[in-house]
Amino acid sequence: MSINLTGTIKRIDIGTGAWALAATDGKTYEIARGAPKEMLKAGQQVKVIGNVRDDVMTFAAIGPVLEVQTFEPVG
Repeated sequence: MSINLTGTIKRIDIGTGAWALAATDGKTYEIARGAPKEMLKAGQQVKVIGNVRDDVMTFAAIGPVLEVQTFEPVG
């Protein structure tokens, strides 16, 4: 199921590091591998369409894993 989110990209310094979306819904989503490189800029505001992957575990374990389908910078 696709979800629409808006939020801020963050770099989390856990283990080898992880990229996250601090969404306006109050949750932090871990961005899955394969996200567009131009999206991964700390502090960037974005609108994202993606899928939450319940079948994936990560070392960082900072929140639900988000597989990004599309993104658009905001502002």
